[in-house]
This record gives sequence, structure tokens and C-alpha cells, in this order.
Amino acid sequence: MNSLEAPDIHHLNAASGWLELGNAAEAKAELTRVSAANRNHPAALELEWQICAAGKDWMSALVAAQKLVRVDSANVLGWIHQSYSLHEMKQTREALDVLSPVLEKFPSVSTIPYNLACYACQLGDLEQARKWLAEAIRIRGKEDIRKVALDDSDLKPMWEEIRNL
Repeated sequence: MNSLEAPDIHHLNAASGWLELGNAAEAKAELTRVSAANRNHPAALELEWQICAAGKDWMSALVAAQKLVRVDSANVLGWIHQSYSLHEMKQTREALDVLSPVLEKFPSVSTIPYNLACYACQLGDLEQARKWLAEAIRIRGKEDIRKVALDDSDLKPMWEEIRNL
């Protein structure tokens, strides 16, 4: 995919800056200044997802993630964001169904099995959650995953097990 040039790259950088400052409204306003020709650029879609997620506008976040998957299916973030948006919309089964097929496509990305573990846990399938959590640990390491997992309410039913890893 082409890299963005001025002025669009400046608008993306400004939007990112506003988002880092916690001002999603200004970030969104700056993002609308990106030219129509570049609105579906992966960098613009990724930032659009972040802005929507910051505002907890999960339907719009889902739309941005789906566009990102369509324009750049090799970008793992599109897949992760798509499933996470579904999960936040209380469509956890769909989130799991969307994300599980891409596990093989991105075997070194620990976020995929980790999120799958969260979704399985929330769906009450602790056996499957354990398997996916073990895969995330294999990729990223026990201490890193344990630290994140013990702060993740999606995995609360497994916290005692996770403490004992």
C-alpha cells in the first residue's frame, strides 16, 4: 500500500496526537480532513478504529475494522479489531468465529490466541480458553501473559488458575 503524503499524513499525525491527548472529538475532526482518495488507506482506517474505540462507538469501530480487513487482509490489526468490536457489542460468539480462522495466518501473534481465550472464557468454554491461553503463553511468555490476564475481567473465571501458572 502506498505511503501517505502531505497533507494527508499531517492530518493523520494530528489526529493521532489529539487521540493521545484524550480528545477523540478533535481526532475525529482531523481525520475527516484526510482526502477522500486516502480515507480507506490502512493507516487512516486503523486510526479511525482507534478513535471509534476510544469513544466506545463499537458499531462504527466494527465498520472501520471490516474495511481494514477488506483493503489489507495481511494486516493482523484489522482482524483483531473486528473481533474485539464484536465482543464489545456483546456478540462474543461472532467475535470468536471471526478471529479463530486467522490463527493459522498469523501464528506468531499472541494477541489472537489470547483474545480467543477471553472469548471462550466469556462463553463458558474454560477448556478451550485454557488451550488458547497456553498458546498465547507459548508465543509471548508466561510472565507477560499472566500479568495481562490477571488484569483482564474477561478472564476473571480463570484468575485463580492463572495466578498458579
